[in-house]
Amino acid sequence: MKILIWHGYLLAGTGSNVYTRSLARAWSRLGHDVTVFCQEPHPERYDLAGARVVRPDIAGPLPVFVLDRYEDAEPKLVQDMTWEERRSFVERNAAAVREHLPADFLLTNHVLMGAPVGAAAGMPFTVKVHGSELEFSMRGRPELCAWARDSLAGACEILAGSEHIRRVLEEVVGPGPHLHRVRIVPPGVDVEEFRPEPRHIALERLLEEARRDPLRAGERNPDPGNAERLERFLAGAGPTVVYVGKLSAEKGVALLLEALRRVEARAVIVGFGPARAELEAAAGPRILFTGLLEHRHLAHLWPLADVSVTPSVFPEAFGMVAAEAAACGSPPLVAHHSGLAEVAEGLEDEYPPEHRRLASFESGNVEDLAAKLAEILALPRGEWLRLSEGARRAAVERWSWEHVGAEILRTAPS
Repeated sequence: MKILIWHGYLLAGTGSNVYTRSLARAWSRLGHDVTVFCQEPHPERYDLAGARVVRPDIAGPLPVFVLDRYEDAEPKLVQDMTWEERRSFVERNAAAVREHLPADFLLTNHVLMGAPVGAAAGMPFTVKVHGSELEFSMRGRPELCAWARDSLAGACEILAGSEHIRRVLEEVVGPGPHLHRVRIVPPGVDVEEFRPEPRHIALERLLEEARRDPLRAGERNPDPGNAERLERFLAGAGPTVVYVGKLSAEKGVALLLEALRRVEARAVIVGFGPARAELEAAAGPRILFTGLLEHRHLAHLWPLADVSVTPSVFPEAFGMVAAEAAACGSPPLVAHHSGLAEVAEGLEDEYPPEHRRLASFESGNVEDLAAKLAEILALPRGEWLRLSEGARRAAVERWSWEHVGAEILRTAPS
């Protein structure tokens, strides 16, 4: 099939960026002809398995849901843009898509701006809802929700990563015939890149990747000197906890730091965001902050983690980092809410019955988080391995990108 993927942003850093890159690679590997429309300035840095990248000239602000810094684009919150700016963005992107028609399948990302771009492109399209657009830009803004409803009227199908996101879509956008075209397809994991490794091999490869880090300043890069810092920090045996995600209040990292004060373990905190300085000030010597790490690092860090924690206190579309940790055999411990609860359910199905409750903890409850962390870390090696193997099994059977890619195309026109 000739497949077009429209994505307004980059190819790394956030969940929808990773989703786009990984899906393009999976479809290319499955033999499809794939073109990605995005604002990535350095597509050559990513393995897309032959998929092409087109960067539309937007000639104006980049509509975003959370303000971050971009290398050569001016971000502006969707809700703060004028209608003229929004319409210009949509038309310029739709025009870029139309230049590559005809095609067999068009997937657009985010209700806004993906649905308007799809509606203007001139062919049947499918929309992937990611959730950030609903929560950060559309909720409580009737004009944006009305625009979304009108645009979704032309979508053949609407993909939601979890039942939670389907409910949020209904709550924010409102009722309508578009809800009958929603299908639940979870995001995916590269189960070849993310896989268990013996500890000594994982540590050696992690340090090799850290030594390759370019000496570029900025929060979207790994911290300078990570190789030496990680080597010292991870030397010797000892229980290890890993967090990967944004360093912002809604991600619950402060909750994790509080729980770690009650547990005998060291922790690696990976990510960037506005709360980093505050979190580092509150952390003790058993906690190492690394800045942003890429998949090439994480594929070797997660196999070193006895537990990987996703403590978010804000609704999540899906627990992508938890699924990636699971693929590496690192048992995830996630807050039990929204899309994270659905990840927990997938893990529970593969865990021994007596350990199923160790897949999640009560959202916002530091005592429950600390108790379950301590319980997992205290498991005999054989019992911990049963969790690790169950986590890997859930990732392979439920969340591999090839499985997800084939599932998305299952209802596409033949």
